[in-house]
Amino acid sequence: MINLLYLEQIRSYCLKKKGVAEELPFDEDSPVYKVMGKIFLIASLTPPISINLKCDPEKAVEIREEYEAVQPGYHMNKKHWNTIIIDGSVPAKKIFEWIDNSYRLVVAGLKKSDIKKLR
Repeated sequence: MINLLYLEQIRSYCLKKKGVAEELPFDEDSPVYKVMGKIFLIASLTPPISINLKCDPEKAVEIREEYEAVQPGYHMNKKHWNTIIIDGSVPAKKIFEWIDNSYRLVVAGLKKSDIKKLR
């Protein structure tokens, strides 16, 4: 139950960011958060509850080594994505920092015209 409440906080946090939309392209248990049509977070509501976030490749490995709940991105490019199991072992502050970082990385890769629309 706590994990689902925590995911609701993550959902609200994501939807407050500029240009973000929530979609269900895969199934009802995997909400996807996109900025200007590009994915920056995928949640899994099926236990173990988790989120996938984009990450700088060097930082991704560092984070995996620091936290057992952080693994290479499930069904994603494992070099650029991490899966974080939402089990309470990673401080919420860290997770929200990683969400911000994922969002920034995706925005940095957008077309100039899309970046202009965000501003």
